[in-house]
Amino acid sequence: MATSFYFFSVTWATFFSFLFHLLALPRAHGTPLRHRRQADFATLSTSEISAFRPFSFYASAAYCQPAQLSAWNCGKNCLANPTFKPVATGGDGNDIQFWFVGIDPTLKTVVVGHQGTDPTKIMSVLTDIDFIPEELDPTLFPGLPNGIKVHNGFADAHKETATDVLAAVRTALTQSGLNTVTVVGHSLGGALALLNGVYLPLNLPQVTFKTITYGMPRVGNKAFADYVNKNVPIDRVINQEDIVPTLPGRFLGFRHSIGEKHIQDDLSWVACSGGDNTDKRCSTGDVKNVLEGSVKEHSGPYDTVIMGC
Repeated sequence: MATSFYFFSVTWATFFSFLFHLLALPRAHGTPLRHRRQADFATLSTSEISAFRPFSFYASAAYCQPAQLSAWNCGKNCLANPTFKPVATGGDGNDIQFWFVGIDPTLKTVVVGHQGTDPTKIMSVLTDIDFIPEELDPTLFPGLPNGIKVHNGFADAHKETATDVLAAVRTALTQSGLNTVTVVGHSLGGALALLNGVYLPLNLPQVTFKTITYGMPRVGNKAFADYVNKNVPIDRVINQEDIVPTLPGRFLGFRHSIGEKHIQDDLSWVACSGGDNTDKRCSTGDVKNVLEGSVKEHSGPYDTVIMGC
């Protein structure tokens, strides 16, 4: 049962139309920052960067086969978090992205991981302007404010695994006695992680959630980003000139939430204020159009981690 994520057809005409619109954007397009002080761009310390490392390895582990994840035998990604106890895994890596849920007794959190995808595949989706932004399924996302819309390919991919992931999280919380869940993912997996960062708290309102994404594209419109800003604690880690987080374009109505941690060319990390911050130290300001971005930087490094199994 393939999701519509894999049904997009990209033509050269579509791509050049996208390129024309993106290059034509005024440099100050988007929501302006309320402040421009140097303090708005805090450089993370070595210890703050290192704190992301276990979750970076979890996001990377999500690229591994479910059998490997169930045995927690996936090489360096699993060895980096040796106390992790898998609870459930799923997906086929083709129509349905791999996913896993388990317990980290060292970090005292349940972890949910979502597989990303090949950069060339996600670029095909993100440069196709023929998709339909859609409202989230109210049976999965009850009570959301009106006007929230997301990329329909991401919504369809999330729907494939949502109830299975929720059931596994409930089991992990019961088994562990913990009350904290961290959702992680890279690329498409980051988009799925963010959607679960919205979905899971609606069904588990007494649980504390945190979402950490890597190289995540824009997922929804301004109303979606506003909801995330108010309700979803999130860190969005972006590597240098990675082009994927700058797509789909803002001229299509897509917006990022707050929480950006942008890895600079010297490999320092900067915390950017706001959502689509147009300062050159942040992703939107650093990659102003598709010609300035790089697909090869999409996989990392994120500190010491290159995404993939």
